[in-house]
Amino acid sequence: MDIEKVAEFIAQLMAVSAITAPKSKGENYVVVEIVTGKKLKKIAERMIDHGLQADDPFFVRDGESVQKSDAMILIGLKDAKPLGLNCGGCGFERCIRPEEVRELRDFKAPICMLRLLDMGIALGSAVKTASIHNVDTRIMYRAGVVARNMGVIDADVVMGVPLSITGKNIYFDRKVPDLMEYRAKR
Repeated sequence: MDIEKVAEFIAQLMAVSAITAPKSKGENYVVVEIVTGKKLKKIAERMIDHGLQADDPFFVRDGESVQKSDAMILIGLKDAKPLGLNCGGCGFERCIRPEEVRELRDFKAPICMLRLLDMGIALGSAVKTASIHNVDTRIMYRAGVVARNMGVIDADVVMGVPLSITGKNIYFDRKVPDLMEYRAKR
């Protein structure tokens, strides 16, 4: 059995689940990208490098997990227009105007809270699909940040969902590395 091909196929099914998940007003701003092979390993390496440069052991931990993964699906939002409810969920009293959106360190903001809920439902639908097929996953903010910054996916905010097909869930009991020890081993 070619585990990477199976993982890529499950990622494709996850993409279908994310794209077809219910959305506010029936409008879809969810974007997906599947990564495998060298591109997946490159993202993992950049996550580790970022963690070492930023002195953030969680990027290193998550980068190691992505390195061990068989595939990853990236799920994000692109140009998500506010619903026009003036609900204040984004932190503004009235809905966000295009000139108020700005590039931050990890994503563009503000983003309509209801569109972010759409993305959350898409993520939940995708990981449900993986679970049905007994594939282990973990929703990772850090993987999405690095993939977005690398230009792997064109989106305003992204989450990465790596997939693993092994006898033990590799995402379950991950240890946060001591960066001094980690650097010494490298």
